[in-house]
Amino acid sequence: MDLETLIQNFQKKDTAAFQQLNKMYAENICGVINGILKNPERSEEVCQDVFIKIWNNAKSYNPSKGRIFTWILKIARNAAIDELRSKSHKNWKKNLYTDNFVGNFEGADHNDSKVDSIGIERLLKGLKQKCIQLIDLLYFKGFTQKEAAEQLDIPIGTVKTRNRSCISQLRENMKN
Repeated sequence: MDLETLIQNFQKKDTAAFQQLNKMYAENICGVINGILKNPERSEEVCQDVFIKIWNNAKSYNPSKGRIFTWILKIARNAAIDELRSKSHKNWKKNLYTDNFVGNFEGADHNDSKVDSIGIERLLKGLKQKCIQLIDLLYFKGFTQKEAAEQLDIPIGTVKTRNRSCISQLRENMKN
């Protein structure tokens, strides 16, 4: 079944189509969520919530506005940021040990991390440091544009302009 038919069936509440979309995208979506939350168990829960949300809002997806993966990714990112800002996540974060942050990409067997790092390196190649820093804050750490402006000590308008420019550069890197 082609993707267009799969999406149409999904929007008609076909559970087989939903299961196929889940099978196609769940691993990547959960990875993005975990990149923001840094908590694999909670990320799995948020990921499941995201798929429930897309099921409940299937008819709101408009193929003319973008790919279905992008639509799901946006919902997932927003859900992860909501979780990041929640009281329960802040309490969990207070209880973390510093060992969790030391040597994330170092160690005996982190092949998946190395592969991910290679892909990210390719995408970030040629980006200015200010773009890398802004993308990290907005998309990986879940900062709002206002929070990023405060963190970087630049006006919010500059953050918005720089974000558009950086994303355009990333898109070009993805084509190459």
